[in-house]
Amino acid sequence: MELQQMRYVVAVAETANFTRAAERCRVVQSALSHQIARLERELGARLFDRTSRRVTLTPAGEAFLPAARQALDAAERARAEVAAASGELRGRLAIGAIPTVTAVDLPSALKTFHVRHPQVRITLRVGASDELAEQVRQGALDIAFLGLPPSVRPKGVRGLVLARGELVAVVAPGHPLADAADVDLRRLSDEVFVDFPAGTAARAQSDEAFATAGVSREVAFEITNADLMARLVRLGLGVAMMPAAFAPELPGVHVVELRDPPTRVEHLIWSRLRPSPAAAAFLDALDIRAIVDDAAPDHPSTPLSE
Repeated sequence: MELQQMRYVVAVAETANFTRAAERCRVVQSALSHQIARLERELGARLFDRTSRRVTLTPAGEAFLPAARQALDAAERARAEVAAASGELRGRLAIGAIPTVTAVDLPSALKTFHVRHPQVRITLRVGASDELAEQVRQGALDIAFLGLPPSVRPKGVRGLVLARGELVAVVAPGHPLADAADVDLRRLSDEVFVDFPAGTAARAQSDEAFATAGVSREVAFEITNADLMARLVRLGLGVAMMPAAFAPELPGVHVVELRDPPTRVEHLIWSRLRPSPAAAAFLDALDIRAIVDDAAPDHPSTPLSE
């Protein structure tokens, strides 16, 4: 069993196509198919069901795939550790972030890190906090920036609380509330809302606030992209609630403060295991203490549940 064979299996599983997998791995299809067939003979089981229209994993393939990914990750980690011991930083740095992260200027941090460590392959995945936290636990991500209600704490990870902030209402320029100094949730419940999908941590912040106020609301647009949310608001199709530190970045909308606003906590998390050399270097480059002191001076850094 060889690492290259595992790479081929992962590529076929992710593309569901031998031709596309061969293109990704930069080999001819016949060579890729031969190596997978050789591995299947060694294992004594077929890993894929092949038809003229699609390729799917067999039960044996489903069982093999996670172990193959772990083996490839371990091999890459081993190479990175050896390089780091020789004074060279390389390998992978996989970062996850919510679309409304504000405690860190993430694009600038990534640019600075890339200039300092050009041999590190950086990837960024934007998503919901609960999904990102699970990917950190599984090892698919090295680091993630989350935004959670104050009552929620990520489990099975290490990390820090970076900042705490309030939510504000975001409305179109011509909206009746555009010039209001503030608004309460009862008045805001009469509006049609643009919000994140139900079940996400970002949505829970707003849902819990309205439930606590004893009122309900209509969420007509469930969006994962903050820029698209702002565009719908700008066109007058609904109102939204955003973190106060993030709302000013949205062009063409008006920000209205809320009375008794819901709050959000931004977390930086990483695996309970020892960070990879690249992840450790990125955490050091962020200067965590300075970030915490600047973003939330009244709230010192808080270790997350381990």
